[in-house]
Amino acid sequence: MNKPASGDKYRHFKGMVINVIAVGKNTETLEEMVVYEHEWDIWIRPLKMFMSKVDKNKYPDCKQEFRFEKLEKWHYCHFFKICLVLKTDI
Repeated sequence: MNKPASGDKYRHFKGMVINVIAVGKNTETLEEMVVYEHEWDIWIRPLKMFMSKVDKNKYPDCKQEFRFEKLEKWHYCHFFKICLVLKTDI
């Protein structure tokens, strides 16, 4: 799996879609961190955790292999079109 880059979209194994803002380093430990946005909140998570597999013991019904899986452009365009249609129908 490739390292995330600014602008990439990922689906969390619980279903939400996030937008990667940047990958940086912790100033004290130099550990690589992923900075991402979800519903107007900014989150930071260690790259190792971001790229990790879902704990199947804790989440046995999860179909996704990794905690975050990259969405190709057509996936997230389709996802947002559906959201826009649903939102305008409300």
